[in-house]
Amino acid sequence: MTSVPADLLPHLRRARDVADRNYAAALDLAALAAAAGVSKYHFLRCFAAEYGETPMQYVTRRRIERATDLLRATNLTVTEVSTMVGYAALGSFTRRFTELVGVSPSEYQRTQTGARIPGCYVFMLGLSSAIPAKPDGRPSPYGRSTDDS
Repeated sequence: MTSVPADLLPHLRRARDVADRNYAAALDLAALAAAAGVSKYHFLRCFAAEYGETPMQYVTRRRIERATDLLRATNLTVTEVSTMVGYAALGSFTRRFTELVGVSPSEYQRTQTGARIPGCYVFMLGLSSAIPAKPDGRPSPYGRSTDDS
């Protein structure tokens, strides 16, 4: 097992915090390594040694964790949830969700009971910041885009 230098740990945590805050954005290894202030290959080795998974596995797991929360607590469609957590393709989202959770997103949502937050409230309260602007630059009809501050 590789030992990670103690002086690198705060930098790895900073990159992990960036991944936690921006999980729905288009994150790549270079962006996370830049947040840590090290080369991407060194970052990859050290992150995996410290956290037991690669940075992209971590981002994927965070996206799916957030998706399970949204599917359980809201009445959003699987497609809306997929987009909100950063997937451009519904098929990719469904495949990864099924691999990590054990059931498809629609089956998972069907088995969840309890009151659900209406999707309009989710968007109205600003939780829609993961929904990008339209390709022509106009704001999304679902709320503010990631470009808004």
